[in-house]
Amino acid sequence: MSDRQVDQQLVERAQRGDKQAFGLLVAKYQRKLVRLLSRMIRDPAEVEDVAQEAFIKAYRALPAFRGESAFYTWLYRIGINTAKNWLVSNGRRVPTTTEIMSEDAEGYSDAELLRDIDTPERLLLTKQIGETVNIAMDGLPEELRTAIVLREIEGLSYEEIAAAMDCPIGTVRSRIFRAREAIAERLRPLLETSPDKRW
Repeated sequence: MSDRQVDQQLVERAQRGDKQAFGLLVAKYQRKLVRLLSRMIRDPAEVEDVAQEAFIKAYRALPAFRGESAFYTWLYRIGINTAKNWLVSNGRRVPTTTEIMSEDAEGYSDAELLRDIDTPERLLLTKQIGETVNIAMDGLPEELRTAIVLREIEGLSYEEIAAAMDCPIGTVRSRIFRAREAIAERLRPLLETSPDKRW
């Protein structure tokens, strides 16, 4: 049984009033949704609140969910819209940060294999690259940032991103291309690559 089929069964149970089934969906996608929202909202406490609000909205809208898209695509769309509403209502824009997500680094199981190549110079360059990518991402317009996060961090397909962002697939491709170009432009001086070189 595929992941999507499992989700659909849980959704159907939740639609019939099984709160435990919805709880399983929350447990399955909470971390992913929080990670997505943290790219839009920097305050971890606010991210948790917005994620909780998104799950509440999803629960209330569950009777209308027909399974035309995957549950998590539908949930991410709700999450993105909830975050946008939060940003607008609080008059905020995502602040610039230079912090690299430490939980990702700490959770890396093959870290022992990397120790030999972790020279001070390489560590500094890696840190500078991470900071530059974060600054470049923070400087992107919201649509480009959301598209690149869904693709590169969440691993969604172009079709899933189009559904989550409620736009044509060609628009998704264009947004991801433009986001990658903007990030590459910021990285060129650091990596000493020529403007015509592509990654």
